[in-house]
Amino acid sequence: MNVPIKTAVAGARGYMGRAIVSALEVEPDFAFVGGFGRVGGEGLVDRSYAITAADVIIDFTTGRGATELAELCAQEGGPSLVIGATGFEEDDLARITAAGRTIPIVRSGNFSIGLNMLAGLVAQVSRTLPAEAWDIEILDAHHRRKLDAPSGTALMLGTAAAEGRGIDLSATARHGRDGITGERPVGEIGFAVMRGGGIVGEHSVVFAATDEVVTLSHSALDRSMFARGALSAARWLVGREPGEYDMQDVLGLKQIAQQSGVGRRCSPND
Repeated sequence: MNVPIKTAVAGARGYMGRAIVSALEVEPDFAFVGGFGRVGGEGLVDRSYAITAADVIIDFTTGRGATELAELCAQEGGPSLVIGATGFEEDDLARITAAGRTIPIVRSGNFSIGLNMLAGLVAQVSRTLPAEAWDIEILDAHHRRKLDAPSGTALMLGTAAAEGRGIDLSATARHGRDGITGERPVGEIGFAVMRGGGIVGEHSVVFAATDEVVTLSHSALDRSMFARGALSAARWLVGREPGEYDMQDVLGLKQIAQQSGVGRRCSPND
């Protein structure tokens, strides 16, 4: 019989934290060793205990909180980390990458299997459709309580689109438009954000040409799917070498893309 994966949850009282704890309780290959938060409370454990007791910690808190946790885990030589937090600053990402030289980390803006399949499709389509003829716009809708915009998922899709075109997202992204903005530049990747109600997560990537539009989209119906994806990542991390990974690694999508090649780029007249 396999030994259960001892797992702790950061932000265990949050919306995603509760969903992950519920998922852990019904999975026989996991042993829940405790949840912790920014402050103590009934039913929670100390963060230091969680770092000592767990094989893996799952963190869907904040960018700054996840960064601090990654550094503490790296200092102790473990445990492994699954990071689903968003809202990172550039310095945070560099610090997580540094922690990944000591411990294995899976970090993703979205742990949905379907959404990660969508990201692979976005990269493929953007690689095929030339920027001179096709504009890209990413639509992002979430509940009113979400703190960051664009969402980590929207940025992940934007990164996939940029990588498909062989460009840097930061050099081509357009976050919002207001007033007299002028003609849209060739190659721009735009983001449009909505926040309201209880929307779990809606994302669309629109490829717009002069005479046709292609839309790839994904709808999240329940947070439990993110929890299941996070547990899949935790299983995958067992025995993994130090490094910073994402869900494309967990699902084997990067290997599939490498085996299939980059595909043929179409001309506007094809």
